[in-house]
Amino acid sequence: MSANQTPPPPDLPRDGDRILALAARSMFDLFANASEGMLLIDRDARVVWINDQYRRFLPALGFAREEDFVGQPVAQVIDNTQMHEVLRTGKPILIDLLANKAGTFVVSRIPLRDAAGEVIGVLGIVLFDQTSAHMRALTAQFARLQQDLLDARRELDAQRSQGGAPRRTKYTLASFVGASPGAVEVKRQARRAAQSGSPVLLLGETGTGKELLAHGIHAASGRASGPFVSVNIAAVPDTLLEAEFFGVAPGAYTGAERKGRVGKFKLADGGTLFLDEIGDMPLPLQAKLLRALQEGEIEPLGSNQLVPFDARLIAATSRDLPALVREGRFREDLYYRLSVLPLRVPPLRERRGDIPALLEVLGEDMAQRGTPPPELTPGALALLAAQHWRGNIRELRNVLEQAALHADSDRLDGEHMEAVLRLAGVAQIQPALPAAEAPAGADTLLQPLARQVRALEQRAIAAALRATGGNKLAAARLLGISRATLYERLDASVRAEPTG
Repeated sequence: MSANQTPPPPDLPRDGDRILALAARSMFDLFANASEGMLLIDRDARVVWINDQYRRFLPALGFAREEDFVGQPVAQVIDNTQMHEVLRTGKPILIDLLANKAGTFVVSRIPLRDAAGEVIGVLGIVLFDQTSAHMRALTAQFARLQQDLLDARRELDAQRSQGGAPRRTKYTLASFVGASPGAVEVKRQARRAAQSGSPVLLLGETGTGKELLAHGIHAASGRASGPFVSVNIAAVPDTLLEAEFFGVAPGAYTGAERKGRVGKFKLADGGTLFLDEIGDMPLPLQAKLLRALQEGEIEPLGSNQLVPFDARLIAATSRDLPALVREGRFREDLYYRLSVLPLRVPPLRERRGDIPALLEVLGEDMAQRGTPPPELTPGALALLAAQHWRGNIRELRNVLEQAALHADSDRLDGEHMEAVLRLAGVAQIQPALPAAEAPAGADTLLQPLARQVRALEQRAIAAALRATGGNKLAAARLLGISRATLYERLDASVRAEPTG
C-alpha cells in the first residue's frame, strides 16, 4: 500500500465468507422484523423455533402454549404446509399461498444447508396475512386466475365429452371475497369441513354466498375430481322432486323416457350433492332422503332395484330449521343428520368492511360482460356500507348494475347513489356511515396510516366481540391474538376516546 492510499476501515471484512455471513445475518434480521412470522424446522421436519410474531397464530392453530407447538412434526400442526416437501427436495418455494385454520397467507420456504451442502432444515416466512392490503390484492388476483382456470377446464370438458359436459365446480374458497373477521372465520370453517366426509349444513340469509361456499368446499375436498351436482329444491315442483333425486326406471309410467332417467344422487356418485333451500323440501320426501343418507342407496321411481351411491351431501337454507322442526314441518331426525357440520354464513351487514373488495370483484365481472362499472366517490361508498342489505351480495350486485345503467357520468357521488338506491327499491335508506365506521377504501384512506390501522383494529375487535357475544377469550382466538393483547387494544381504545 502506497503512502497516498487510505487504509480500509478496520471493521470492514476482507474475505468473502465473512461478507456472506454478514449478508445472511442481515437478511435473517430483516425478515424476522418485517415479516408477519417465521418458523424453523430441523432435518426431521419438526418445528424447532418460532419468532415472537408467529406466536399470535398459535391459538388459531389450536395451541395454547409455544411449548406444545415446538417439537411437533410440522405437517401435524400446520395444515397444508409444504415445508416437509422443501426439506425432501431441497428446492425453495419463494412465493406461495397458504390457507389453514389460522387464515390465508403469502409465504416463503427456504432450505438451509450445512457446509457440505446437505439440507438440515427449512426456514418458513409469513410475508403477508389476510389483513394486509397487499394480501387482499393478491388473493383477488389469485381468485380471478383460479376462476379462469376453472372456466378453461369446463370448456375442455365440454369439447371432449359427447354426452354433455361433466359437472364441475364454478368456484373455490378463494372466490369468497373478504378479509373481515366474519369472512375469515367462515372460510376457516369451510376449509375444515372440506377435510371431512360428513354432511355440511350452510345456514344464512339469501344472497350471502352459500352456494359459492358449497362449490369451494367441494373444490378443496378429496372429492374435487368428482362431479358437483346441485339441486334447488324450491325451484322444482314437489311432484317432480322424487324423480329428480332418485331417477326413473325405464317405462315407469306413461310418458316416461324409454331409457329411464338417472337421478341427481347417482349423477353425484364419487362427488358432492348440493341441496339448496333444503327447508322447502316436502315432508314425504324428507323420510326418503333420510333413508338414502343412512343406507347409502336409492330406489329409482318405478323400480324394485336398490342402487348404491357414494356422494357427500352439502345442504343449504335461508330458513330457520329449528323453528320448522318445532312446527312439525321438518323432520327432527333429518335435521340432526344434516347438521353434523353446521356453518353460518354471515350477512353483508356484519362484514361491511368487505364491501369495497366485493364492489371491485363485482365491477370486474360487469366489465367482462360489457358493462363498465361506475367510479364511486367515498361518499357513495360510505352510503352503500350503511345499508341493511336484506338481499346481501345479490342485492349489492343489483344496485351496482343499476348504478352503471342509470349513471349520467362515470363517477357517482353520494347524492346520485341515494337516487339509485331509491330506484332499486331499497327500503329505509340509511344515511352514510361516519368516517370512523366507513369501510377501508372510503374517506379513511385519506387519514394517516397509524390512525387507519387503529381504526381497522377497533372495527375487527368490535366485530369479533359481536360474533362471540362479548366473550373476550373467544374473540381473541377468532382474531388470532392473545387475550392479553386484546385487553391492551381495548384499553388503548378507551384512552383514545375524547373525554369531553
